[in-house]
Amino acid sequence: MTGNSIQQKPPARSLFPALTAATFVTAILAGLAADIAWEVWARAITPFWVGGPLEPAALVQSVFGFRNLFLAEAIHAVVGIVFYPLGYLFIARPIARIATPFLPWWIVGLGFGIGLWVFALYVMAHIFAGLPPFLGFIQLTWASLVGHLIFGLVTAAVVRWRETRTARA
Repeated sequence: MTGNSIQQKPPARSLFPALTAATFVTAILAGLAADIAWEVWARAITPFWVGGPLEPAALVQSVFGFRNLFLAEAIHAVVGIVFYPLGYLFIARPIARIATPFLPWWIVGLGFGIGLWVFALYVMAHIFAGLPPFLGFIQLTWASLVGHLIFGLVTAAVVRWRETRTARA
């Protein structure tokens, strides 16, 4: 350090990400990675634990009252790939930055996953579809929790990776 150089503080973290194409790309990449991880868990691993796959499209059908499985799968995919990652970026992470700024990114991601699980199995399944809260805490409930934890962690990891990568550029 020379006598003429001024040491600068690192830039403060903004509460919300900038509304840019890069932010949207980050959300989509996070959603794709998290949705793929969810699908591997739900359809390839969960059957060994509970005897069958997690089928969120069936919940979508119950909530909206239609029988079209393709449409239900498409709705679940769009929500997972687009809207949940945006929810992480613009709702969950800003709340964590205000309420618990000391938590590392991965705990925030796991908390986000728990929030998605509560939303799916209490709000959507119970309040909207009329099923027992958290499906009565059957084995499928816990498999769903693990899947949502994976989803939240992967979402947070991809967002962190993208932001770290763009900060270095």
